Amino acid sequence: MKRPQLVSRGTLTRLLQAAETAWNERDFQQTIDQLERASRLDPANWQILLQLGRVYGLRYDYVAAERCFERAIRIAPKKSAMMAAGGERAVDFASPKLAEHYFCRAIEQNDASAETFVGLAELYEHLHRTEEASALIGRALHSNPDCPTAWLGKARLDRQAGRLQEAEESVRRVIKSNDNTTRVRGFYELGMILDRAGRYDEAMAAFIDAKALLRDEAKPWLQQLKAFREYWGEMQANISPEIFKRWFDAVPLLGPPRRIAFLGGHARSGTTLLEQILDSHPDVVSAEETTLFNDEVYIPLSKRRPVDTPMLDFLQSAEPNDLKKLRDNYFEQCQRHIGSPIGARLLIDKHPSMNVLIPTFIRAFPEIKLLIALRDPRDVCLSCFMQAHIPLSKQSAEYMTLEGTVEGYTRTMGLLRTLLPMLEGHYLEVRYENVVENLEGEARRTLAFLGVPWDERVLRFDEHAKGKKVRSPTYADVAQPISKRAMGRWQKYQKYFEPHLDKLAPFLKAFGYD
Repeated sequence: MKRPQLVSRGTLTRLLQAAETAWNERDFQQTIDQLERASRLDPANWQILLQLGRVYGLRYDYVAAERCFERAIRIAPKKSAMMAAGGERAVDFASPKLAEHYFCRAIEQNDASAETFVGLAELYEHLHRTEEASALIGRALHSNPDCPTAWLGKARLDRQAGRLQEAEESVRRVIKSNDNTTRVRGFYELGMILDRAGRYDEAMAAFIDAKALLRDEAKPWLQQLKAFREYWGEMQANISPEIFKRWFDAVPLLGPPRRIAFLGGHARSGTTLLEQILDSHPDVVSAEETTLFNDEVYIPLSKRRPVDTPMLDFLQSAEPNDLKKLRDNYFEQCQRHIGSPIGARLLIDKHPSMNVLIPTFIRAFPEIKLLIALRDPRDVCLSCFMQAHIPLSKQSAEYMTLEGTVEGYTRTMGLLRTLLPMLEGHYLEVRYENVVENLEGEARRTLAFLGVPWDERVLRFDEHAKGKKVRSPTYADVAQPISKRAMGRWQKYQKYFEPHLDKLAPFLKAFGYD
């Protein structure tokens, strides 16, 4: 029997709004407390349980997440949909094991939807289980021959297998969808297929069509990006070698040294390739593109000061005891995310979108090693422009035009050109092209900088990558042996770059690509 709601609708709404506010302020425990209270007051509300499970999962408490999902399944009117929703949330909080568990249960139900088969297929695709993914796409299309996400999955798998004509036929069905997000994904996929076929003008037209559908959605993100740039621009203007030296000298004040490295640079500069190479070493473990450092270190430091306090002000005034606690919290959460003890291994935090937090990394972990990935700026900008960034963020909204992509590149790498001369001896630049041309040599050089002994397993990084879920859009590429195919790719689109080459010229010269 359905248990009655024990609270008024107004009270419940206030609790849920308080939970949303707490989440936006990154007060995770308060978010959980409010949702738990709401669930107790309305025990038959499976939507609250689903939301609570997602929050627990995003905090890497997978046991609590599963407990919430199981309760939701017991009371939900449609079991298959709730199981599929659990799988989708588990994908969202990066638990492939839990996602597979719920998707597999969902597809066993007689009323499983085509989209559920697609959800499991996409998970298997990211886990490099392509044969199983293809079989699931077949089952989805058998269930619903008009399912656009199934045709999109088929197109993607066909492209990766080199079946370009079949891929194009499939994806042209997708771009007729009534769902805007599906159409966007379809146009991006069409662009990738046409690029692979050497039809570069048609590919560029498809990418532009995709971005046109996102233009209005990008506007608020671009406003946030503008404010964000102004904020970190102040830090960039006022940081100095003397400040960094004081922070580097603070190692003895912060407890036992930690083995940690930050892997940054611009997005699409080969960070995922380098991360997978290093992660295949038994003495290294990576945390790929999480928000953990932002949530566990930067936000707590900034929240103790008035809103809009300059970054340098709260970093310089941070007390050693506070930093010690934040260091411990960060490593504890990373360990929960990774799912195994970090122990004496070197932790690599790979996140090219967090270059602006390099001063915060150094303040909290002055023993840190910095790896900066470099790649031909023209190839970087083209790759950023071509990738589907859905949902949008303030980082990806600038990729709506090639001009905006180039502008974003100059700002990001301009920041690094300001910071790196002050960090001599603490960072290493690693060129994508050098990794491709001389994997062993660059791997040896990088490991030596990190203080990690040589291990030949790093040369078989592609085998290692096949055994894990890679979050980056290049998940399929890094599970393959190194290829030179992406080098100099921008030349296929040179005429589109001509209006923007003057802005890139200083960076081409500075990084040796002119």
